[in-house]
Amino acid sequence: MKHAGHAALDALEPLLAEMRKCAALRERKRGAFYRGGSAFLHFHEDPEGFFADLKLTKGGDFTRFRLSTADERKRFLSAARKAAAS
Repeated sequence: MKHAGHAALDALEPLLAEMRKCAALRERKRGAFYRGGSAFLHFHEDPEGFFADLKLTKGGDFTRFRLSTADERKRFLSAARKAAAS
């Protein structure tokens, strides 16, 4: 599964805009968010759709979220906001 390219990130822009609102995060390059000095969130594209890899806890492993439906994106945003605030 490859990292999301420009066209995929364009399609995911509403999610990126929401993540940019999290004061604890820095977007080092488009679609790659860091918390402190550690990677926190990045996106992938695949023939099966779009995915996000998110660290739910500091020092934890990435958890993959599918982002193909509105409900999946809503669940992801809820988890990402909670993780960014912790």
